[in-house]
Amino acid sequence: MMRTLATLAALALPAAAQAQGVTDTQILLGQSVALTGPAEELGKDMRLGARLYFDAVNARGGVNGRKIVLKTLDDGYEPPRAVENTKKLLNEDRVFALFGYVGTPTSQAVLPLFTEAKAPYVGAFTGAELLRNPFNRYIFNVRASYFDETEAIVQHLTAMSVNRIAVFYQNDAYGMAGLTGVERALKKRNLEVAGKGTVERNTVDVAKAVAALGKPDIQAIVMVGAYKACAAFIKDMRAKGHNPTFWNVSFVGSKALAKELDREGRGVQISQVVPFPWDATIPVVKEYRALLAQAKGEPGFGTLEGFIAAKVMVEGLRRAGKALTRESFIKAMESLSPYDVGGFKVSYGPDNHNGSTFVDLTIISKDQKFVR
Repeated sequence: MMRTLATLAALALPAAAQAQGVTDTQILLGQSVALTGPAEELGKDMRLGARLYFDAVNARGGVNGRKIVLKTLDDGYEPPRAVENTKKLLNEDRVFALFGYVGTPTSQAVLPLFTEAKAPYVGAFTGAELLRNPFNRYIFNVRASYFDETEAIVQHLTAMSVNRIAVFYQNDAYGMAGLTGVERALKKRNLEVAGKGTVERNTVDVAKAVAALGKPDIQAIVMVGAYKACAAFIKDMRAKGHNPTFWNVSFVGSKALAKELDREGRGVQISQVVPFPWDATIPVVKEYRALLAQAKGEPGFGTLEGFIAAKVMVEGLRRAGKALTRESFIKAMESLSPYDVGGFKVSYGPDNHNGSTFVDLTIISKDQKFVR
């Protein structure tokens, strides 16, 4: 009897030693994004792009013999729901890591939770500084920051002698991150913001912002919001005869914005933090397009970002080896210095988890198409 108990105890040791969310056959990741509401396309794109790559990896046998399972919960782009989802993912589902969250206010709300749990937080769809400064060893950003994006926009505008630059922004942590970025970039050039207008998250009540920014001396407006509100603002501005150039940061949801604006989208400009999804000469885009075609999906910046974030996640898991723990994963991620995803590089180290500074500028052309 004693030998039998000892044998059973020995057999139980490997399972007991497994990290949270890790079994001999799978790695469980958790994601909270908007799948409903005014920002739903952002969450759906991030999930679709990630699953394209995870499914391809799983079809080849997974990572070190384990399949990746991504559990996605809907938060409607509302911080309280993101908090509840994250508690469930960490404490009930016991995920290994959190992956591909969407949004600044939601990320801000859950930051204390994953930090206390010492759970990796990888590839969030936000460029907010609060995920970059102060340094947090559990956060791994893949995309460039909003500071990087707004600097690129302001640099481009001022090079063309456009100096009267206003900001339309969402009245929360996301909007403030973008506003701060624009103010910072202008200050470097001894300039100030020419005007400010706000919109509440998950609304399209833009009348006050239009009244504040519908001025003839404003040459350009940098917009820091989600696609429905930004589209409503642009349409209302143009309907009232105001025609500055409109610039959006990447989080807006480029394809969704173009669709919302339809014919009125032509000439609207957007900064991007991933390569051009229609340029198949870029290796990662070629790989993404091939898998997307099999899934009968349409190319876009959001799905490509999810795809790239998933590739980075998988490389970290691969380098962490068979004896996967959160600590071994963090050390493995910090060894990506740099890692070429396929014409797009990320780089991490023990004191830098910021991944990329890549920014590209695009324009909506006719028929909801994009040009660079």
